Amino acid sequence: MFDNLTDKLDKAMHVLKGYGSITEVNVADTLKEIRRALVDADVNYKIAKDFTARAKEKALGQGVLTTLKPGQLLTKIVKDELTALMGGDAAGINLSGNPSVILMSGLQGSGKTTFSGKLANYLKTKKSKKTLLVACDIYRPAAIDQLHVVGELIGVEVFSNREEKNPVKISQAAIAYAKEKGFNAVIIDTAGRLAVDEQMMKEIADVHAAIQPQETLFVVDSMTGQDAVNTAKAFNDILNFDGVVLTKLDGDTRGGAALSIKSVVDKPIKFIGTGEKMEAIDVFYPERMADRILGMGDVVSLVERAQEQFDEEEARKLSKKIAKNQFGFDDFLSQIQQIKKMGNMKDLMGMIPGAGKMLKDVDIDDDAFKGIEAIIHSMTMEERTQPQVINGSRKKRIAKGSGTSVTEVNQLLKQFNQMSKMMKMMQGGKGKAMMSALGNMK
Repeated sequence: MFDNLTDKLDKAMHVLKGYGSITEVNVADTLKEIRRALVDADVNYKIAKDFTARAKEKALGQGVLTTLKPGQLLTKIVKDELTALMGGDAAGINLSGNPSVILMSGLQGSGKTTFSGKLANYLKTKKSKKTLLVACDIYRPAAIDQLHVVGELIGVEVFSNREEKNPVKISQAAIAYAKEKGFNAVIIDTAGRLAVDEQMMKEIADVHAAIQPQETLFVVDSMTGQDAVNTAKAFNDILNFDGVVLTKLDGDTRGGAALSIKSVVDKPIKFIGTGEKMEAIDVFYPERMADRILGMGDVVSLVERAQEQFDEEEARKLSKKIAKNQFGFDDFLSQIQQIKKMGNMKDLMGMIPGAGKMLKDVDIDDDAFKGIEAIIHSMTMEERTQPQVINGSRKKRIAKGSGTSVTEVNQLLKQFNQMSKMMKMMQGGKGKAMMSALGNMK
């Protein structure tokens, strides 16, 4: 995500390194490269030009600052401008109304149905909302079946009527059903449009007028770049939607949609989709995204994701096991599962400051743990709880059973022993002293 833009912005900033002060000449050179990087990322040229003009004005106006080096100062200015360009503050979702009705709109293939499921899962798990999904796509083959599969996957009920061919009637019946059954959130998945054609736009406008949703979201495939921005404008002219959802941000996207859409339609980006899993949904924070684009990472989001998977009771049990030196491979496997739930690995590494730049050419496979899991699953219960019993013949059997080599088994055992020692140390005086120091920093 944004790898190419991040790389080009870093090279542009490099121009200022070594200079003792900001001048019109060295700023102009840097901002020219920044403008070129934005245009290459599929940002509208006028938006890119206005962006660099504002950055130049601020940079030259702050020439009196001597505490920062020129490169650092311009980086901060560019970060502030990127944050403002993407909306400034995070925009929340409107959950007023009983039930709260959310209407999804977008082109076909934008990931709307999948995102409807992600949003339902988000409202269920993080907002404690009893949510109803509504299948209003009466055109696409198997669209209703797809939503039912998604609903079953996340444990959310789906309302559908295969006989009715009027989306207005389906949505009205669904809302009446939600009120009767005590649902407090309703997500209506409408038909995706192949193009901005008059008949289809009138249909969704009719649905919008009939149900008066608290929230209308426009779902856009971020990989379509500037085309996505133009489509968003056309939809906004008809629906006056409340916010934008960017999907497929985990793909090879240039970022133009994320950077341009707020300026064009004056509506905030509310959510982003970062993978195929139902948990792969994030609230969009412009400042955090600006940090990531500039290679500064996003530690706050990383910690939040970790906390979502954190089980306090399990942590207490694990702490006792470590103290008694009973930490085994089953516990290790449990920790791996929690890490995997946090999202795809490359996305997580990009949240660590500096790591994104170091790993930009490294292919981090989401199945990176597959070999480790196979080795552990090939162990007997005794071997998992008492790794010290694993001798040469056992290693050969484990390697054969997991489709790996004895070398790989040895490597895992070595890493496991090192980790166990470190965890044991963290339980002792050094760990407590460290935790005490961290507590005093709050």
